[in-house]
Amino acid sequence: MKPCTSSYGADQFDDADEVEKCHKSSFFNWLYFSTNIGMLIGCSIPVLIQENIGWGWGFGVSAVATAIAVAFFFSGTRVYRYQKSGGNPLTRLCQVLVASLKKYRVEAPRDKSLLYETADVDSAIIGSRKLYHTNQSRFLDKAAVEKQSDHSKGSVNPWRLCTVTQVEELKSIIRLLPVLATGIIFNTVLGQMSNLFLLQAEYMDARLGWSNFRIPVASLAIFNPISVIFWRIGTSLFISIFGMISTGILEIFCLKIVRRHNSYKVMETPIFVFWQVPQHFIIGCAEVFTNIGQLKFFYEEAPDSMRSLCAALSLTTTALGNYVGSLLVAIVMAISTRDGRSGWILDNLNYGHLHYFFLLLAVLSVLNLGVFIVVAKRYTYKEQ
Repeated sequence: MKPCTSSYGADQFDDADEVEKCHKSSFFNWLYFSTNIGMLIGCSIPVLIQENIGWGWGFGVSAVATAIAVAFFFSGTRVYRYQKSGGNPLTRLCQVLVASLKKYRVEAPRDKSLLYETADVDSAIIGSRKLYHTNQSRFLDKAAVEKQSDHSKGSVNPWRLCTVTQVEELKSIIRLLPVLATGIIFNTVLGQMSNLFLLQAEYMDARLGWSNFRIPVASLAIFNPISVIFWRIGTSLFISIFGMISTGILEIFCLKIVRRHNSYKVMETPIFVFWQVPQHFIIGCAEVFTNIGQLKFFYEEAPDSMRSLCAALSLTTTALGNYVGSLLVAIVMAISTRDGRSGWILDNLNYGHLHYFFLLLAVLSVLNLGVFIVVAKRYTYKEQ
């Protein structure tokens, strides 16, 4: 749903109208603002209901809220702007690959005007504007080299001859992949909020003051959307480094307290759980720049008829980040438990070295930032 929401919402604005173009720029900010308002509510009210009343009631409240949202969406059916479908984008990408492979012995002309393109002002792809030729991935230009055999019974065979715009669509996707890859490590860092941050919080004092009320550790995630809403400073990849450093420092402090009191077997250390707030806040500040930036970047740089696809592609970094996080845990445990050592991440964190893992993520984030800078400098923006 996420990629469709951002793309469909941005499609409601006309790029030819300067006023609407400015409004579209702020749309992504408001979209992410509303998303995090939902996260703020979702990490507080349902969690409290589940902890104090029951899981059934918590899921019931979420289901009712979803039903209300669906009703609001369909209420605007008559006023929405609908874009014409340009066909299956994956088929067009495959056509370019097949056509270029069939002509692997053909030499692409240096004069780009000799490459095949429709004579019309508009692109042959419905709902998409023409894209200008770029000099990257020149091998794919072979798909637009026109030969007599490309025409079958007076019509063009799309699996043998493709337009320049169609070729440039695939080039655009290829250009986006390195940018996409730099988001994986960031999402690995982001994924720690829903697992290792919670595990760390379980070993801290969650009581509120002198009362018996215990703060649900899952509700600490509300400090992530709060920071997303109010802070727009810095850059995400740089900030995420400090998120992992602060988490590692907190874990070192927790282990010092455990050693001082010799309380290795005690699940709750005398450290208030709200000491986790800074790391949630820092990661939230980083998240706003990555997610809003990615939404804008992938929408603007994607071909017109592939915006939902590219938005979905950008969200794969979330899944890949979680997979990489799980893989890192497995690798770290395999290495750190050699020769009979206890390892970094144990069932009882008081005996482990969780801070080493967070510092490892900080180092990976530094390297990832360096890769991102190189990719950003070499990136060629789309022309149309």
